[in-house]
Parts: sequence; C-alpha cells; structure tokens
Amino acid sequence: MVDETGADGELNGVLAETATAPVVAAKRIDSIDTLRGLALCGILVMNIPFFALTSFAMFKPARAGGFEGLDYATWLTGHLLFDMKMMSIFSMLFGAGIVLFARKAIVKHGKAAGLHYRRMGWLLLFGLIHAYLIWEGDILVMYAMCGMLFFPLWKLPAKWLTLIAIVFLSVVPLINTGFGVSMKSARAEYERFVAVEAAGEPTEAFDLRKVDAWAGKVNEKTGERSGGLRDEFYPTEEKIEKEAAAVRGVITDRIEHRAPGVIWMQTFLFLWWGIWRAGGCFVLGMALFKWGVFSAARSTRFYALLAAIGFAIGWPIIGVGVRYNTAHEFDVVHQFIAGMNFNYVASMFVALGWVGLIMLMCKSNALQPVQKGLAAVGRMAFTNYIGQSVICSFIFFGLSGLGLGLFGELSRAQLVPIVVGIWVFQIIFSMLWLKRFRFGPLEWAWRSLTYGKVQPMSRSVRSPRSLS
Repeated sequence: MVDETGADGELNGVLAETATAPVVAAKRIDSIDTLRGLALCGILVMNIPFFALTSFAMFKPARAGGFEGLDYATWLTGHLLFDMKMMSIFSMLFGAGIVLFARKAIVKHGKAAGLHYRRMGWLLLFGLIHAYLIWEGDILVMYAMCGMLFFPLWKLPAKWLTLIAIVFLSVVPLINTGFGVSMKSARAEYERFVAVEAAGEPTEAFDLRKVDAWAGKVNEKTGERSGGLRDEFYPTEEKIEKEAAAVRGVITDRIEHRAPGVIWMQTFLFLWWGIWRAGGCFVLGMALFKWGVFSAARSTRFYALLAAIGFAIGWPIIGVGVRYNTAHEFDVVHQFIAGMNFNYVASMFVALGWVGLIMLMCKSNALQPVQKGLAAVGRMAFTNYIGQSVICSFIFFGLSGLGLGLFGELSRAQLVPIVVGIWVFQIIFSMLWLKRFRFGPLEWAWRSLTYGKVQPMSRSVRSPRSLS
C-alpha cells in the first residue's frame, strides 16, 4: 500500500540501505531505470534531426530530410511516439529523482537543500560545457535551473503537486497562441504596407513597429529589410547554406554560428517554455513518485487503464494536429496560434501511456532482455545522453576535419539505422560497464563533486576519499 508521501516498502528499503553513505550499494528501483532508459533512447529519435538537418526544419519539417514516402513515415512515427513524449517522461523522472535524493540526504545528513543545490550547480556547469562545446540542443542547463527553482516544493502532498503541475503546464499554449495572434497581425500589416507602397500611396498610417517586427528594419545602404520574424522562420537558401558550412567546417565556426541560439535557449526560451513545461513535468513527476506510479507499486489494472487512456486520448489529438499543420503547410503563424498546441497537450497523455505500458512490463517481468537493456541505459542516463551528442557530433559535424561532416546529406529514413545502431551500442556498452563498475563515468564524477568525496567506482565497496 502506498501512502501520499510515497513511503512504500521499496522506498523505505532504499533509504535504509543508503543511510550509511551516499553511494553504498543500495536497492535501485528498477522500473525507474527501465523507464528512464526508454526515455533516453526515444530522445535520440527526436534529437538526431537537429544534428543531421538544418535547424530551420524544426518548424518546417518539409524543408529538409524529405517529407514523402518513408521519410514522411519516419517523421510521423517519431511525432506520434516520441516527440515531446520522451522529454516529458525524462523530466518527470528528474522531478521524482529530486524527491528520492532529498529523502536519502535527510536520512544521511539530516538536511537536503545544500547537497541538492550543489548537485544542481555542478549539473549547470556540465550543461554549459555540453551546450557551448559539444551540442547546442543541450537540456541540462534548463534542468539544472528548474531543479533549483522547484526544489522547495518537494515536501508538498502529491495532490497539491499535481494541481501546481497542471497550472504550470497550461501556460505555454496560452503564450503560443498569444504570440501567434501577434505574428498574424504583424504579417498582415507588412503585406498591406508592401501593397500600398508598391502602388505609390502614402504609408504613414501603418504601424511600422509591426512591419519591422515581421520583416525587419530597412538597411539604409542596401534598402533591404532583415532581422525580423520572417528571417527566423522563413530562411533563405543562402542562410541555410551558411549554417551547413559552419557545421561541416571548423569547430570554432560552428560554435560562433550557433552560440546566439544557445544563449536564446538558456534565457528567452527558458522563460517562454522551459520553466513551464519542464518545470511542470518536474512537479508532476514528484507527485507520481509519491503515489508509487514510477515504482510499479500500483495495480495491474491501474497501469492498464493509464496506458489505454493515455494513448486513446493523446494519439487522436496528435492526428488532428498533423492534419491541421499539413493543411496550413506548417505555416509558422498557424503553428503558434494552434498547430503546436495539439502535440503539446497530447504529448502528456501519450507520455503517461508509455509510463503505464513500461510499468506493466516491469510488473509482469515480460521481455526480460528488453528490460535489462533499457535499465542499464537508464542507470547511465547522464553518460549516455552526453555520449549520444559526442557520437552524433562525430557523424554529422565537420569538427575541423575530425568528423564525418554528414550534416544535410541524409534523409529522415536514412537516419533510422544510425539511431538503431547507437541504441544497440549504448545498451551493450552500458551492460558491460555496469558489470564492473557501480556508476557510469559521468554519474561517478557528478556524485563525487556533489558529495565532495571520490566515490567508489568499482563494485568492491571502499570508503569515499575527500576531494579536498
């Protein structure tokens, strides 16, 4: 029986076994590792287009990688099964991990805040290194900032956490729609302005702020407009080629070219999207952990209903969104007004459907080889997440001649074997590594830095050694 604080028998066992040291061989919650492994594998499906294709394909998927036949089937499968679903699961598990970490810290040290914020501080540093030197799509910085902001909520009852999560998750669609309406107005004003100007009629009555916002300000030397929303979402071929040259060439060129985007993600996007979506998932994950959902402690009927309801609600909504966006040719204004909101909302239901399905698998001990492989990847999620970035950077970036430089060369369908190959490699690598070692290499470094002591790496238990 699980109470509202989530103090079930399994969790009590974990806490009791970890009371002697932060990393003494403790009983892990295997279902969480399995679910995390699934999420990490699924995240690669959605990340690899950002390594392999122009960044402008995010809003215009037909712009790169192909959008017919197998390429369209690849995109649609990823959109239905993985897009935002895996990140949602990963984020919920991160929130659950905050609760588990805090409880362990209290058992050992009598307090948790100091260790938690030190832990998030080091994660922030890892994320900054990852974002600026390895891959621009880093999520660790956002997670570290959300982890700092939402930590004070971890003691709240699950019902209050759920309510807070729903409120936070509801904000982004409102922001998207408001921005989309503003974009529509700005574009319409610009189009009217151009028509009137071409006719040689006065343009003083127009709102030039809207015109400039959409098309950018006029360059006094060239007479051309640039720097507006149109350039961001409707790039020229020249701009796409410039991006490809930077990515395939010298490392410093790629870093310089994409650094503004990284800064934008870590500031504006965090306030627009990250704090609400990732933060909302963090808080919901805290609640679900306290209710025993992630530890496979609920009934088989509960998980079957969770899976059935999640998929039954989520997939039809996504289908409507696909039809809507296709009918409007993925026009960015329509995407912000409504198009993106279909998957945004539905992805939470599908993510919960995945949770129900994986918990059913864990409760029934079905597909044991699959469970073991996913659990191994999940136990080394930090190492494997960065590992995916390193592997994909080598394949798609030039890296000053050290990489293969396949950016923009492959279709969406041709990316599938690469994804599967990385999955197989990381599953085998993780299982072999964990036979000898207690943690992945980055997990070990993160723990050692958090506790200020070198943690035992091999499976033979040794006393931690101070880093000072």
